[in-house]
Amino acid sequence: MKLAIGSDHAGFDQKQMLLQWLRDNGYEVQDFGTHSADSVDYPDYVHPLALAVERGEFARGILLCGSANGVCITANKHQGIRAGLAWEPEVASLIRQHNDANVVCVPARFVDEETARAIISQFLNTAFEGGRHQTRVDKISC
Repeated sequence: MKLAIGSDHAGFDQKQMLLQWLRDNGYEVQDFGTHSADSVDYPDYVHPLALAVERGEFARGILLCGSANGVCITANKHQGIRAGLAWEPEVASLIRQHNDANVVCVPARFVDEETARAIISQFLNTAFEGGRHQTRVDKISC
């Protein structure tokens, strides 16, 4: 599975850890930045990642920032993106099962590295349930 990952400065350290962990576990991952802990504007990194996922260049995306709200709001401006904010693994499962989320947003200031890995693992290994949820997902786009 090809993955896209990105963050702002608040998520940089956790992104670096996740990037290595994902690669060590056999995933092909492209880092959309940022590439340091210097303050940046998160939309500069979110829009290119979301566009690449929307175009089908990557199966799923992972975004990190302090609260994960900014990256989630920005990613969801793209018609083909269903980004969900997950602060624990069960939420990551639900955004896949019920919403067919293709981007997970992780609040780096509020979850430790172990929890972040568990969130990403659940997001990558949970299938969309379809059925009644498909009908709802079909109604999301404007």
